[in-house]
Amino acid sequence: MVVAIRAKGLVSVAAALAVGWPCAGSGQERPYNERPYTPSLSCAAVKAIVARRGRVILATSPNAYETVHLDSGACQGEVTARPAFEPTLDEPNCFAGWRCRQRDNDATGTR
Repeated sequence: MVVAIRAKGLVSVAAALAVGWPCAGSGQERPYNERPYTPSLSCAAVKAIVARRGRVILATSPNAYETVHLDSGACQGEVTARPAFEPTLDEPNCFAGWRCRQRDNDATGTR
């Protein structure tokens, strides 16, 4: 098991990656299934991650995460693209990409 070493001891890889800590033995590139923790990253860093991967699961808190796409065309069928604004270290509402949401197929057109 790879662990991250912090001043106060050892933490699991999952916990370390969730908050963006570097892990010993993990190399420069982080695993694809990592959920970058947006409040610990700059807006530019979050945008770069989305641009590099095309689709990424971003963690906005220890218990909240969502899938963000680089291209709004990734949302098809019964879903539509909506802007994904995420909290980052330097911007409270950083445009990170697109999230897919269920279409409002209500025949009345009212909410």
